[in-house]
Amino acid sequence: MEKREPQSSDFVVIKAIDDGVSVIGLTRGTDTKFHHSEKLDKGEVLIAQFTEHTSAIKIRGNAKIMTQFGEIDSEMKK
Repeated sequence: MEKREPQSSDFVVIKAIDDGVSVIGLTRGTDTKFHHSEKLDKGEVLIAQFTEHTSAIKIRGNAKIMTQFGEIDSEMKK
């Protein structure tokens, strides 16, 4: 088995502004699929990481997302 070098991955911090924020990890590859999901309540924080398996993170609900590029607020669909 081939030894892999540690991967320097980007982290994302997600803080729920309201109850019921959904955070969904999406896979890499030819078929994008959901591979992990979390529900956050108001005030909860999740630190997520992009990896060799995770190519995208979908956030639904009112949350503050902090990345190395800055901060953005997601909003609930009205």
